[in-house]
Amino acid sequence: MYSIIDIETTGGTKITEISIFIFDGNKVIDEYTTLVNPECLIPAFITNLTGITNAMVGNAPKFYEIAKKVYEMTEYNIFVAHNVNFDYNIIQKEFKSLGLDFKRKKLCTIRLSRKLIPGLKSYSLGSLCSTQGINIVDRHRAKGDAEATVILFEKLLKLDTNGVFDTFLNPRSREATLPPLLPKKNFDELSEKEGVYYFKNSKQEVIYVGKANNIKQRVLSHFYDKAKKEITMCMETSDISFEETGNELLALLLESSEIKRLYPKYNRAQRRSNESIGLFTYIDRSGIKHLAYNRLKLVPNPLIKFYNTTECRNFIEKLCEEYELCPKYCHLQTNVSNCFHYQIKQCKGVCRDEESIDDYNLRVQEAIDSVTFQTENFIIKEKGRNKKEYSFVLVHNGIYKGFGYLNHEVKVDSINDYLQNLNQQKDNRDVNRILNYYLKNNEDNLYPLNHKMIDLDFNNYFLPNEMLF
Repeated sequence: MYSIIDIETTGGTKITEISIFIFDGNKVIDEYTTLVNPECLIPAFITNLTGITNAMVGNAPKFYEIAKKVYEMTEYNIFVAHNVNFDYNIIQKEFKSLGLDFKRKKLCTIRLSRKLIPGLKSYSLGSLCSTQGINIVDRHRAKGDAEATVILFEKLLKLDTNGVFDTFLNPRSREATLPPLLPKKNFDELSEKEGVYYFKNSKQEVIYVGKANNIKQRVLSHFYDKAKKEITMCMETSDISFEETGNELLALLLESSEIKRLYPKYNRAQRRSNESIGLFTYIDRSGIKHLAYNRLKLVPNPLIKFYNTTECRNFIEKLCEEYELCPKYCHLQTNVSNCFHYQIKQCKGVCRDEESIDDYNLRVQEAIDSVTFQTENFIIKEKGRNKKEYSFVLVHNGIYKGFGYLNHEVKVDSINDYLQNLNQQKDNRDVNRILNYYLKNNEDNLYPLNHKMIDLDFNNYFLPNEMLF
């Protein structure tokens, strides 16, 4: 028995109309349709699409008032919808808000159609109905779309002569979990190693870039995520590609550079690449070493770069806490003679002449050393993509230059051996954070480059950083 369902929403996660048809495989034996009061305003563009107005749902039942009916009409039945994960997840979320579990077996008419009616340009409900000669009455209304889905579903049942339905209902197949536009073969071919993956839409535009220690498992977690952003992104995904990196460090570095290169619509955290604030140090007339910050163009050699003042201040506050620095001399507390932190024993009293300047400056230098590279020219060595190779990260004059791979059997006599296998990348704040954090926990993987290894023509291999991308 099948419960074939369609819902209309506010454009978010609140239902404005629901229609359920009970189909026994031959005919419809029951039907239920109702408007639903979403308890919030319906945006104008949604009203223009569906025709459902705020006035129409004003006196309609709220979801909790129809929850029992929906639960009973779907209980023991297979939940069927066009793009089933959308309807199912929203209904499941409504039940969860009432403190109730809602679990049903699922079938998606988009995925079934892609398998049983291959080769179509589009598998939207409107396009499918057009190619299959199905007349839709009241398009974008729950009952009209549900009725059309019933007719489509009946056709798919008749086309299934090879057990496609049984395969889709097998929980091991994951067919009900995958996005409607994503071929199962595409998912099955994903790597289970470290690397970077790319979600693409039907136009082959990259809409999301992520990194993972197990690409297939991480991709699958997106499909189970019920957040609105994740659901919307997965609905658009029709292809996923990947690149193995061999280790987590290179996955982090590649992810960061690819986000800045491609600007995917569903990546936000690392998309900006223009730093605006620089952290620097200076010594005042009393000999006290300060940590301070200013606009980047006013800081010739910043210790580290930030996108905004808040981010910079938060970072300095952590340094103050970790190294017991004085907030007055870190420019976190201004126009004060003594800092407040002394009273709560988080400052040793340099601002009250109770700690020697030399002792204080030593701790400031420790803090500075923790955020800057100890060796200006070095290689980080890590696992490769296979047992025959290893990966490397190159930093020259304190600037990240990129990464690459070398065969274990290749003897490295000069820096040129690294340069010839280098995937050149751009240095930025995110990369510095990634490398600094890595080196704090993996110092044994750092290999300083002595001057004999660095050829005179070293810089000829590089474009200026500002010219990359």
